[in-house]
Amino acid sequence: MLVAFDFGSPPAGDADGDLLAECERQLCPILNEIVQSAVEAGWSREDVLLTLVELSWDMYEKTRGGS
Repeated sequence: MLVAFDFGSPPAGDADGDLLAECERQLCPILNEIVQSAVEAGWSREDVLLTLVELSWDMYEKTRGGS
């Protein structure tokens, strides 16, 4: 099932801390929902979380030209 997520705009200004905190605030419920759904389907919570980290890192590396 594909779910649409509606992100709000990033905070105005240059404060990286505010930007990161707001991004985390908006992403946390989404990630919790993904993990909970996977756990309910029988996946290990730790495996799902580790996979999210690895996928995120791969995406980050690609933006830097790493792959």
